[in-house]
Amino acid sequence: MTVIEYFLKWIKSAKAAERAAAAVALAHAYLRQELTFEERLSAEAALTLLLDDPSPKVRLALSETLSLSHRAPAQVIAALAADQVEVAAPVLVRSPLLSDGDLVDRVASGVPKVQVLIASRPQLSLPVSAAIAEVGAAEACLELVRNPSARIAGLSYRRMIERHGGHAALRAALAADRRLPADCRHLLLRRVGEALSAAPFVRALMGASRAEKLAREACANASLTLIDATDRSEHAALVEHLRLSGDLTLSFLIRAVAYGKIDFFGAALVSLSGQSEARVRALLAGGRDAALSALLSRAELSPVSHAPVLTALKIWREVAVGRRIAGPQEVSWHMLRALDGDESAEGAALAALLRRIHLDALRSNARREALALAAAQRRCGGALIRYGEVIPLLAQLSVYPDSSDFRA
Repeated sequence: MTVIEYFLKWIKSAKAAERAAAAVALAHAYLRQELTFEERLSAEAALTLLLDDPSPKVRLALSETLSLSHRAPAQVIAALAADQVEVAAPVLVRSPLLSDGDLVDRVASGVPKVQVLIASRPQLSLPVSAAIAEVGAAEACLELVRNPSARIAGLSYRRMIERHGGHAALRAALAADRRLPADCRHLLLRRVGEALSAAPFVRALMGASRAEKLAREACANASLTLIDATDRSEHAALVEHLRLSGDLTLSFLIRAVAYGKIDFFGAALVSLSGQSEARVRALLAGGRDAALSALLSRAELSPVSHAPVLTALKIWREVAVGRRIAGPQEVSWHMLRALDGDESAEGAALAALLRRIHLDALRSNARREALALAAAQRRCGGALIRYGEVIPLLAQLSVYPDSSDFRA
């Protein structure tokens, strides 16, 4: 009687713990390839027989031992992957013998725990990631995003946001993921805004309409910050996403110009006007007012916006070459001045927008200056600042003598 035959006879009466230890020993012997051809055939048959062991401890011991090996019997690995979750876990997470097709089939089974295990696999491929994004539970998508070695396509990110944008933990993980494309990051911002405006506490505090307005303003400001975090090569993709989603509005473009996002504004004009990138960049860098106005008209920007935009472009040109020091506060003030005399309804709406931009810039600058003063006081050991020193410092917060006209 061979050792394998003796083993098969022995397991019929052995206890579960003994069978589990013997399964580990047999699996190690099989993987070390120290058996003869006939012994390997018998060992493989014994391992296959152990798949029917009534104790999950035995099957788990087998799963843990075989999970990392390329030499494990394929039929044993396939059966273990389809076992109960606790038994299948080591194989689902680690086995190199499971193909993308096998993993996609397991994801399609719809068991959230299985999907989470697969999402945690190292070096997860694009097809498996796409399957999780398309049909996986929110917990599986969260595990996928937290997996730094997983390869995730931009479309998969979009599907996760579309399907599970209301899941707070997933939104936070997506926001922290550096792999997230710019267009998906903007879509995520919109879902965050929707969640904010729909929050019962926010609606009870300020009312539904006010909450929605606040969310829109917050998303617009966050989108400007998003432009800074987006590589210039991705501006065209972001512009196209904003255009298709209906967010590439005149007010958004005015904000972008006021805050100096000229490269992004140029990408928007390329998309809206149909002009070449080289042509648009040349006009923004040094084009005359008439040529720029023609470009803005071709991009279908309202004529009332031309004067403020041209004014801003002139200021940002001077800033770019070092002839002037200015920021959004000064630029928005001059853009507003360029609207003087326009009493149309469209002009009034644009003036109201520019006032909000100017006030936001004033508040931002004031907050930054206040923090700088507090930091300076801490560096001085908490020494009190005299009244005579405060007045000149506060005077610096307002660049223009008549800027109070635009304060709330």
